[in-house]
Amino acid sequence: MDKIKVGILTFSDGRSKVNNDLLETNRKFQSLLSKKLESTGEVEIIEAKEIVSKPSVAKKEALRLRDAGAQLTIFNYAVWAFPHFSVIATKFAPGPFLLFGNINPRYPGMVGMLAAAGALDQTGVIHKRLWGNIEDEKVLRQVMTFIRGAYAFNSLKGQRYGIIGGRPMGMYTTVPNVDLWNSIFGIDVEHVDQYEVIRLSQEIPESRAENGLKWLESHAKKIHYDGKQLTPEKLKRQIKSYHAIQRIVKENELDFAGIKGQPELTNNFVTMDIAEAFMNDPYDWEGPHEPFILATEADSDGALTMQIFKLIAKTPVLFADVRHYDSEDNFFDLCNSGEHATYFAAKSFDPDENLKHVELYPESFYFPAGGASVRHIAAPGHVTLSRLARKNGKYWMAIFPAEFLDFGEEKNEEKARATQVEWPHAFVRLQVSVEEFLSTYDSNHIHGVYGDYVEELVDFCEVAGIDYKIYGRK
Repeated sequence: MDKIKVGILTFSDGRSKVNNDLLETNRKFQSLLSKKLESTGEVEIIEAKEIVSKPSVAKKEALRLRDAGAQLTIFNYAVWAFPHFSVIATKFAPGPFLLFGNINPRYPGMVGMLAAAGALDQTGVIHKRLWGNIEDEKVLRQVMTFIRGAYAFNSLKGQRYGIIGGRPMGMYTTVPNVDLWNSIFGIDVEHVDQYEVIRLSQEIPESRAENGLKWLESHAKKIHYDGKQLTPEKLKRQIKSYHAIQRIVKENELDFAGIKGQPELTNNFVTMDIAEAFMNDPYDWEGPHEPFILATEADSDGALTMQIFKLIAKTPVLFADVRHYDSEDNFFDLCNSGEHATYFAAKSFDPDENLKHVELYPESFYFPAGGASVRHIAAPGHVTLSRLARKNGKYWMAIFPAEFLDFGEEKNEEKARATQVEWPHAFVRLQVSVEEFLSTYDSNHIHGVYGDYVEELVDFCEVAGIDYKIYGRK
């Protein structure tokens, strides 16, 4: 995925002689900030050519960053800077904005940063403030955390979300509020009928489906054909459905999507489990591809949460039901049909590593049309789980630091059979009591990625102006 383009504006004193005397100091701190951020490999820095010491320069350099494609801007302070320069720059530079104060005690850079921050607060400009030595790994991590969260928010603007189908099985929490999506996130919503999946599946060449079938048969740990619910023909129909959805995405210029599935397709055509798994994966039988967020049950707030995760972590994202709480071993079983990307089987971008842990099972009685469920146990590791939800017409985000567990092959199977053996599972231990979770969490679905992205989600929420709750944190 592309690097994040970050603009840097460094502000100075508006008195010509003072500014000239401080040019070398300002350029040194701007260069250091630029080099340390680029050393992460995640960002491309766009530096202002001039230190901002006049209103005209504030406008000119802010426009330069915008025209160069910066996706957010760092306002850099190493000396006293006239605060109105920062206010002017926000009118033209691409936000969100991070105000960064360097450690430079001989000069009042902190004073300049705070004066600018107060002016931005007065004028209603959302921003974050950080202060420290960028060579300090903790400080660098804080800056990168903001960059990821702000980039995710900014990247949503102008994206298109596709609802294939409509509300499934009466679930209010899957339906998007189009006004809020547009006003908060800048997202356009497109509706596509599920019949398009059926129609376009019929146009997929048989040879293409055969190639997919052979790849799955040679890579998966086992395919449990039963001659009824799961046959090679039904699996090929699922493969064709996957390619049909790819075409829907391309022709409608969608950035992420959700598909209803139940009950029309799952009763009368085939389940979408193969499509849901491999759209979210970083590969398929035709080679590597960028993961595309496709949420089952047309869960739109779920898809939006997943898209935010993808933009922040740049990995596949989990979609799951909160299926069961196991009091014996204190964990939740996250399990939902075949929606889990196979990436989670071994936490790898190599399909060979993941697929050797993946089995395709016949669908259960819930889905009479049949097909394969993509089944595996999520690899252990630290994860961040989250979910956007609405309460009284306002968004809030639930955030969970958590751990995926591995009980060993024998016990994993025992735990999986206690709920639904043919579906994928992620055994997760939260840092919050089951009572608090069940009494406050607002969805039957949950989403997540490997790694610690709690603070990135917090920064996203603060930039977006929405509330959040970190479960397990006092």
